[in-house]
Amino acid sequence: MAAGPVRDRGATTIADRVVAKIAARSAREALDAVPRGGSAPHASVVVHRDVARVSVSLELEYPSDIGRQCGAVRGRVRSRVEHLVGMEVHEVSVHVERLHSARTRQTKPRGRLS
Repeated sequence: MAAGPVRDRGATTIADRVVAKIAARSAREALDAVPRGGSAPHASVVVHRDVARVSVSLELEYPSDIGRQCGAVRGRVRSRVEHLVGMEVHEVSVHVERLHSARTRQTKPRGRLS
């Protein structure tokens, strides 16, 4: 008896956390730099069948071209996830969590100290 087509013999499942890690790494690759004292990008994903929706949170230097950097992140994340994982990416949302400037790094924290 002949075996059926390869696609009918089994399935490959890729965990959401793996797709999220690829998305976060891709976002880092797309950025000019991670701000000094800032955090590397992190991502979360929702996968339904072979379609992913990605949300990336990141911090940027101030001043910078925020629109250009966010566009570069969206493009890089989409292409890398599609290429490495084989999923369609219908949405990449980029959330800028914080802007870092030389002034904010030099300013001492305000508020009460115990």
